[in-house]
Amino acid sequence: MAIEMDLFRSEEMELVQLIIPAEAAHDTVQTLGSVGLVAFRDLNKDKSAFQKTYANQVKRCDEMLRKLRFFTEHMNKAGITIRKEIGDGSGGGYGGRFNSNEEETDGYGRENNNNNRVISIDELEHTLDVLSEEVSQLSANTEKLRRSHGELVELQLVLEKAGGFFEEARSDANRHQDEEDSLRMMRRENARQDEESLLSSSFRSEIDDEGLGNGGSPSRMTRRTGSFIDQNHPDHDVERNDASMGGVAASARLGFITGTINTEKVHAFERVLFRATRGNVFLKLANIDGHVEEPTTGEKTFKTVYVVFFAGERARNKIVKICEGFNANRYPFPEDFTRQRQMNAECSGRLVELRSTLEASIRHRDRTLSKVAKDLWFWFTLVRREKATYHAMNMFSIDVTRKCLVAEGWCPTSAKSRVSEAVVIANRNSSASVGTIFASISHKGQTPPTYYRTTKWTNVFQQIVEAYGVARYREVNPTVMTIVTFPFLFAVMFGDFGHGIIMLAFAIYMVLKERQISEKPMGEIFSMVFHARYCILVMAAFSVYTGVLYNECFSVPMKIFGASKYVCDPIDPTKDTTCDSQYTTGLVSRDDSAYPFGVDPVWHGTRSELPFLNSLKMKMSILLGVTQMMVGIFMSLLNQLKDGDWLSVYCEFIPQVVFLGGLFGYLSFLIVLKWITPGCTADLYHVMIYMFLAPGNVDCMGEGPGGSAGCPENKMFPGQGGLQLLILFGCFVAVPVMLFPKPIILKRRHEQKNRGGTYVRLDENDGDGMQQLNSSEELRSLGGNSSNNNNSSGDDHGHGDGEFDFGDVLVHQMIHTIEFVLGAISNTASYLRLWALSLAHAQLSAVFWDRCLMAAVESGSIVAIVIGFGVWLGATLGVLLGMESLSAFLHALRLHWVEYQNKFYKGDGIKFTPLEFTSLTGMPEEAS
Repeated sequence: MAIEMDLFRSEEMELVQLIIPAEAAHDTVQTLGSVGLVAFRDLNKDKSAFQKTYANQVKRCDEMLRKLRFFTEHMNKAGITIRKEIGDGSGGGYGGRFNSNEEETDGYGRENNNNNRVISIDELEHTLDVLSEEVSQLSANTEKLRRSHGELVELQLVLEKAGGFFEEARSDANRHQDEEDSLRMMRRENARQDEESLLSSSFRSEIDDEGLGNGGSPSRMTRRTGSFIDQNHPDHDVERNDASMGGVAASARLGFITGTINTEKVHAFERVLFRATRGNVFLKLANIDGHVEEPTTGEKTFKTVYVVFFAGERARNKIVKICEGFNANRYPFPEDFTRQRQMNAECSGRLVELRSTLEASIRHRDRTLSKVAKDLWFWFTLVRREKATYHAMNMFSIDVTRKCLVAEGWCPTSAKSRVSEAVVIANRNSSASVGTIFASISHKGQTPPTYYRTTKWTNVFQQIVEAYGVARYREVNPTVMTIVTFPFLFAVMFGDFGHGIIMLAFAIYMVLKERQISEKPMGEIFSMVFHARYCILVMAAFSVYTGVLYNECFSVPMKIFGASKYVCDPIDPTKDTTCDSQYTTGLVSRDDSAYPFGVDPVWHGTRSELPFLNSLKMKMSILLGVTQMMVGIFMSLLNQLKDGDWLSVYCEFIPQVVFLGGLFGYLSFLIVLKWITPGCTADLYHVMIYMFLAPGNVDCMGEGPGGSAGCPENKMFPGQGGLQLLILFGCFVAVPVMLFPKPIILKRRHEQKNRGGTYVRLDENDGDGMQQLNSSEELRSLGGNSSNNNNSSGDDHGHGDGEFDFGDVLVHQMIHTIEFVLGAISNTASYLRLWALSLAHAQLSAVFWDRCLMAAVESGSIVAIVIGFGVWLGATLGVLLGMESLSAFLHALRLHWVEYQNKFYKGDGIKFTPLEFTSLTGMPEEAS
């Protein structure tokens, strides 16, 4: 059944009460959630969340949601796609069918047909417990295997790289040892040769001495010879030195630590090692080719193998702490070369086994998660709706017998019959012993919420308005006008036929492919653009229209409606060539008619183009601004008439119209009059200034030669001086009318109310007895309805049922008056941003076209043309269509929020937030 909604004013609301049997409460809330047209009131505000009746059920749902998010996290890590649809139970999943047809299902989507059984919430809880334990165990085992695999890979790399260090050092040591051995042999050979030569010479000298009779003995020769050997033979010194060096090496033996570290931390690691040990370490590094998986986190990073040589236990402790601080992994490394090879072989064998085990574990885990993924969307929907159901039931009050629940909520008047029908169906399906009572109750003293039913087209504009504030109940909705004015003001600043066509094509693509795009993951920025696709579509269409008005396509003038209205002077002899008269006397018009549509393209490229367009767009901005602000003031009239607030009509609306219309409405009239008057050269700046400096003296009488008129061209119509005097008088009178009468009348009303009135019998709906009139008839006679004053503009300070403070009311009215008077001037000036941004957009487009594309084309080089086109395209898409469109959007937003809506829109209403299951489908955004 279709419900007729009025977008101009919010839907009329009723406060309803439901007395629900306890056994039917759950099904009733589910059914109402499927309808989505009841916003329940919290009748247990004085209780904390833990004291409410169904707090345990909410905790239970939170725990199930935690487990579902746990599954989602592991699926994202495993790269498993979650099906954004409801599982049908036939694909090996754990869940059953889900039917979105509300008329054949209950609030969970469980079919009433017993042939298709669907998993219940209790069964789901048990299933989630089992699956979460299984997935946790599988994930823990997989993580343990992955970590072991990563450590073995790093250990193998350490064995290879560090083994290279030690092999190189061993080769160098062997080479040095061979050199020392050869040198020692050479020294021994030289010593032996020296000994033999010395012995032979000594023997000859002894023979000679004995032959000469000098005396001698063999013992002396032997003693001398031994003494020489002791002094000159090097063998004993070498052995002694070797023994002493061996003792030193044994007492100061070097230790070493090996491991891996992130390559980006190597330099800091090296500096800290040097400073901590005062340079008493030796560090060797070797980069690992390619990425290496970090065992602790599983991330792929670049790593480096390190070997730190040190001396002493104290240095070792410092190095270990530094390695821990840099998250550097340490691995054992044997000194024995044979043991190194054996350890490397064992590591390779274990890696093969571990890799196969890890792959099998990952496959098993992924199979389990894939089964869960088929029904995860359904499970999220089921649990989220269950949680919302119990949240709503926590708002109900329970009678003393605990046999029924009492609920109150707001629902649209037009949907009351539908809600009543849904309550009856839910009660019948729950097989309750008694029926549910559904009735309207009085909402006197309570502010109903604001509810608009929107479509895909109007929803984005409603969100733009509600970003400023929610409308009051039954207040005029700015969205109706915003649907047209917002994209139009955007187009005024962004108007270009070419840019509009590109944006229009992009918007049409998003609209036509909205189903496919919505099913894919989107970034935050593109998601906002996609949700505003209908607004972008309308903005692009208006941009194409204003581009035709401006006669610009990528800053190039279009000649759709002819070349120009103006031609060269026929008497100019150069009319067929250079037309020199266009720089002196100017071009002449073909006839008295205007250019068929938009701006005449002949202005483009001339010296007078900028002054002409500045004057045109500035005046156009003033006309648009004054018109929109005047519409806003008349919107406030509709609110005042609806509330019966005649006091605000007389003391606010009328003086506001007089003030704004007298100043800027008169300026707008002069702008239009100047446009339609041939040959008019009046200076509107001068006219408005002299309107205040010399009231009534329009043509500057007495300032010309001989006391004549100094500016006769400023007199645009007869009686202009008298009209300006009348306008000035009206503007000066409007200010005190806005300021003083309303507070004084409100004070009088309050005094009359306190004095009391007559007594009348109450209506039968209000009970028996008498009530005292609060002088409502007298108040109406004064120009307003006291019962509606709280909803009028600016009347909710100091009157109504609360304490009246005349000073507060007067100050508030003074602020309101000053804000309007100053705002009338500043807001009108604010609309000049339409002119400024339109001019900036056109000039930027012209610069990119001339300096990037046309300069490249004029060069004649193919390469320059390609490069120039690329630069122009990038600038057009990035700057003009990206940054400029965003700038125009924000300025149009400000014009609506500040300049337009502040004339009538309060924005302090309460948004209607019903229990609605359609928004609780699938995963929440934080889980996805």
